[in-house]
Amino acid sequence: MVSEVNLSKNVCVIGAGPSGLVAARELRKEGHSVVVLEQKHDVGGQWLYDPNVEEEDPLGKNKFLEVHSSIYESLRIVSPREIMGYTDFPFLVKKGRDMRRFPGHKELWLYLKDFTDHFGLREMIRFNTRVEYVGMLDYEEFGNGLKWVVKSKEKKHEKMVEEVFDAVVVATGHYSHPRLPAIKGMSTWKRKQMHSHVYRVPEPFRDEVVVIVGNSMSGQDISMELVAVAKEVHLSTKSIDNISVGLSNVISKHNNLYLHAQIDFLEEEGRVIFVDGSWVDADTILYCTGYSYTFPFLDTKGIVDVDDDRVGPLYEHTFPPTLAPSLSFIGIPRKLIGFPFFESQAKWMAQLLSGKRSLPPRDEMMQWIKDFYKSRDAAGIPKHNTHDIANFEYCDRYGDHVGFPHLEEWRKQLCLSALVNADANLETYRDSWDDDELLQEALKSPHFTQLGV
Repeated sequence: MVSEVNLSKNVCVIGAGPSGLVAARELRKEGHSVVVLEQKHDVGGQWLYDPNVEEEDPLGKNKFLEVHSSIYESLRIVSPREIMGYTDFPFLVKKGRDMRRFPGHKELWLYLKDFTDHFGLREMIRFNTRVEYVGMLDYEEFGNGLKWVVKSKEKKHEKMVEEVFDAVVVATGHYSHPRLPAIKGMSTWKRKQMHSHVYRVPEPFRDEVVVIVGNSMSGQDISMELVAVAKEVHLSTKSIDNISVGLSNVISKHNNLYLHAQIDFLEEEGRVIFVDGSWVDADTILYCTGYSYTFPFLDTKGIVDVDDDRVGPLYEHTFPPTLAPSLSFIGIPRKLIGFPFFESQAKWMAQLLSGKRSLPPRDEMMQWIKDFYKSRDAAGIPKHNTHDIANFEYCDRYGDHVGFPHLEEWRKQLCLSALVNADANLETYRDSWDDDELLQEALKSPHFTQLGV
């Protein structure tokens, strides 16, 4: 439903990363008063590289992490830059900067800074401010009158600031809090264990025997980086029969890189035993096992919780039915073209708060959630992958809620082309490709010509 009502709200956005920045912009477009609370000294969220990880627990077990970014020094983006920009602000090549199609992380951070400055968002952001608590005011009264108490601390001062908002947007990202496996002997293993969240450079692992758990993109990247300095690198994966051609080719090229099945257990003095009975005496175990959703500041009296990385109940991965639209989550979904999707989430949320649009009745939203969970279970998708979308059609249907344009065909095809290339050519896909015709089509599209460039 669409109406011309405009109800200006006082809104708190938590996080100034890709989802928080676009949420702030869309909220202001709708006439809302916006405060963005950001725990770090600048915008960017995950893309604000932090080399200083000494104060962080190596396994990331603290409730509130000292380090937010999980980016390592050499990281380059895994998607071509052409597909990554917001719809009205393309991720352009700029002279004097990293001009590669798959640039390093700093270039994407600079893009987010450009976006912030272009749309004048910085004035809404309070930096070095950590949110300690978000809770409902008079939580027994659900509905339009619901208000939120937000308590935050500025880094230099211990004084807690308490404020009341009409709505809260949680945009804290999902690549910070380490997800760890449960391996027998982990708690008593005496040597070095760490999660990739705190990995930055290869030098500390020189001449070591390193076991890397997980062959995600980060696991593969870090393995390829460590073979140049480590004595041996042992990559442990759930299925040794289901690895990509690209990874297989990399392993065949290096005589100190080995592939193993899952770890069965760890012996206290350093031995790592795999399920097939093989073993290695390791100096370090590096867990590249992904990240968990966590909202340590959020108190919804049990209405929203995280169960094995399923954040719920959330209608369309965004709105808890009994608290919407005064509470929303932007940036929960994974395995999609993120920036345009976050933009569509932000537009919908902002227009719901201004009264231009309305959500279905709560029972309909709850039924959608139940049906969605049932479909994921039927497809054999683990609960912890609930928010892994990997579906262009879903993104397009989501956009229909707010009249957001469907993903351009070239954007979809460039995404798929990069995935296929990475699967076959793991070491070279960021620098060698065969999608030039698609690239030229993209560069001639309105997305890139809208700014007169």
